Amino acid sequence: MVGNVPVGGGMPVSVQSMTNTPTADVNATVSQIERLQNAGCEIVRVAVPDMQAADAIAAIKAKISIPLVADIHFDHRLAIAAARAGADALRINPGNIGSTRKVKAVVDCAKDLAISIRIGVNSGSLEKDILEKHSGVTAAAMVESALRSVELIKSFDFHQIKVSLKASDVARTVEAYRRLSAQTDLPLHVGVTEAGTLYSGIVKSALGIGTLLADGIGDTIRVSLTRDPVEEVRV
Repeated sequence: MVGNVPVGGGMPVSVQSMTNTPTADVNATVSQIERLQNAGCEIVRVAVPDMQAADAIAAIKAKISIPLVADIHFDHRLAIAAARAGADALRINPGNIGSTRKVKAVVDCAKDLAISIRIGVNSGSLEKDILEKHSGVTAAAMVESALRSVELIKSFDFHQIKVSLKASDVARTVEAYRRLSAQTDLPLHVGVTEAGTLYSGIVKSALGIGTLLADGIGDTIRVSLTRDPVEEVRV
């Protein structure tokens, strides 16, 4: 569950987007979220680059009615602060959060608050040993990184997990999700990262996400465009 939206388990594929306003600007962020919801967005993600953004989540949550996901990179303290401020889910990459102790602190907080975690693996941030093993950023390397993170988080007796694997090229993205879906029943968040401007982004997203959905792979989706995120929801 992401807030009140079920993900996986045969439920309908939910549509996500991400705000591009400064999260600490509560009014601008809430206004954009309302526009996203009116366009059909069912789950929204906000960036949490600093403590001001984490603290703003409480005020944002009070004014919106769709689930809010906090996007965290590098600093586990921001994840904990965002969770305590009322985020419905956290998006983290355990590979850039740091030590096992820091990851465990985030997971324990999520468990205490009964919220879910998305493990977000990006092609640009794989572990060095995995890159060396696979001689670069391959689909197999992305899957190995994701499964390593899944096992780490499950080792803390936490199971409210979904996974995303994102590369900026369609072929590698599709191969990675196909490989991962054969190895886990966890819900999958599907998208092509850095898909680009309107036309290239629409084409790459339609090919990547459409191919995977046709395969029966994917439980929640996000089209990524470098423009007004309402266009993402329309696509």
